[in-house]
Amino acid sequence: MKICTIIGARPQFIKAAAISRAIAAHNSLMPNTSRITEVIIHTGQHYDNDMSAIFFSELEIPEPKYNLNIGSGSHGLQTGRMLTGIEDILIKEKPDWVLIYGDTNSTLAGALAAGKLHIRIAHVEAGLRSFNRLMPEEINRVVADQLSNSLFCPSDIAVENLRNEGITKGVLITGDVMYDALQFAVSKTKKPSKIFDSLNLQPKNYLLATVHRAENTDDPKRLINIMNALSKLAESEVIVLPLHPRTKKILEKSFFITKTPSTINPEHRTLNFEHSSLKIIDPVGYFDMIALEKSARMILTDSGGIQKEAYWLKVPCITLRDETEWVETVEGGWNILTGADKQKIINTVQYFKTPTEHPALYSDGYALDKIINTLLERNLLQHD
Repeated sequence: MKICTIIGARPQFIKAAAISRAIAAHNSLMPNTSRITEVIIHTGQHYDNDMSAIFFSELEIPEPKYNLNIGSGSHGLQTGRMLTGIEDILIKEKPDWVLIYGDTNSTLAGALAAGKLHIRIAHVEAGLRSFNRLMPEEINRVVADQLSNSLFCPSDIAVENLRNEGITKGVLITGDVMYDALQFAVSKTKKPSKIFDSLNLQPKNYLLATVHRAENTDDPKRLINIMNALSKLAESEVIVLPLHPRTKKILEKSFFITKTPSTINPEHRTLNFEHSSLKIIDPVGYFDMIALEKSARMILTDSGGIQKEAYWLKVPCITLRDETEWVETVEGGWNILTGADKQKIINTVQYFKTPTEHPALYSDGYALDKIINTLLERNLLQHD
């Protein structure tokens, strides 16, 4: 059986790494005739070394056979270039399955290319919905699920979302492969990360923040509200902010960043990043990021993956969005939605009460086995 895996962004590297290791483990136990051939196609959506290459080395992902080097661009331009490149590769490779992950433009392009070529599609992390069609990720999810033949869902709610859209065939609850990736990372980071010394951090004595979603970065009012909140919190808290290349580019283009301590002035479009307790750093590798998450007092993020990691690590999370696909974390009280409301962000940080209960969510530890076994079984059925 041959699988073409489409990846292009940090969350996909993490999920694909877990499945690639599981494929290698499967192949080590099987004769050549029963092995799985995986062809990795990297779209180059995340082309910065800190967002791409370092994850391949850390997570032990096999070197991509193809790298499209697409880079940044508008949604249409980026997706169109990916679609052309992926289509050419699929025609050449003739895989049994195309494996797509999550909700990025790489996901959409992979689904469209495979669908038009009548190649079966397996979607890992299917059925998630924010019900906000203004988010490009929501459009990508909906289209990818409509085209997929095997839909691997992390939760009962994801299955229900698909059922409500009339999708029932090929749906399976597997749990979330990011849990398996997290366990791998934790096992690799038993020694203290050097990042704590370099940033002069003490465990549980800092906040960790990330901002990269288009709904926040492309809306000047939302972005400056979030930065205002972080600036205010930095008056009494240590905050670590690994700055996503996309966010950095937008801030540098859209705002004048002062070099002397001052308050942020929205009227003059001025942002100050010079608080001694607001530590703006370049993106970090996966292991360092997990170490930062695990030891944070609280996490503020608009990332779906980090919301889950925070939950599994039992770290309170504030989500800088108006809705989330990971509703169970909110229902459990470990995740609070604040959107880009400055005062709500500040108040939530200051008055958050950690829940006493922590139900198991999204994984029973067998997600990888379920996905690989299902693909093998359905491949055999297709050829019988």
